[in-house]
Amino acid sequence: MDIAPLVAEVLNRQNVKVTFFAANERSKVGDGSLGDHWAPWWKARAQEGHEFASHTFDHVYWRADLPGSVPQFRVKPTAGAAQGQEFTMDAAQYCAQLKQANQRLAEITGKQPLPLFRAPGGKTSPRLLAAAKACGFAHVGWADAGFLGDELPSDKFSNAALLKKALRDIRKGDILMAHLGIWSRQDPWAPSVLEPLIMGLKAKGFCFATLREHPAF
Repeated sequence: MDIAPLVAEVLNRQNVKVTFFAANERSKVGDGSLGDHWAPWWKARAQEGHEFASHTFDHVYWRADLPGSVPQFRVKPTAGAAQGQEFTMDAAQYCAQLKQANQRLAEITGKQPLPLFRAPGGKTSPRLLAAAKACGFAHVGWADAGFLGDELPSDKFSNAALLKKALRDIRKGDILMAHLGIWSRQDPWAPSVLEPLIMGLKAKGFCFATLREHPAF
């Protein structure tokens, strides 16, 4: 959540509405990104007209499918009580993770999240997607050009290069993906790139909308 206030400021100034996929991740300030400290921030975004969806409550990475007729998955959360541990989840347990994030978002925003999720790291399998679909969640990835690179090492992928690539490659209907702060990137992406990217895309004739309005969803 390090740059969350800046992101909100830019989106407001540019009149851009987005879809936030949220998990209860560690934050430098407060009790986690979906904790009480950040709850007013999320509520304010709901009042501004943004949408919300699940990123799994404990930011659970899918690692592998297990063999057998009953769907089971090797997973590794990066938040919560089992942070950093690799273990097995069945379909019901994974669905509970999807629902818990949406339930918390609804509680703190007063707005019902979309029946969508984004798997941490974008890592899924057909079996995982089927399990999620069975409990009411469709998965949302991003376009190749929409991977904006804010989690890449800045010594190899400069902000200027990432901005240039995005402005060159993004096409109509593309879903773009960025984070509310990345621990590992030394030269933060958003302060340098987010607003110039929005302004540059507007200059090319693009507009922005939430996934509620995307024809694929």
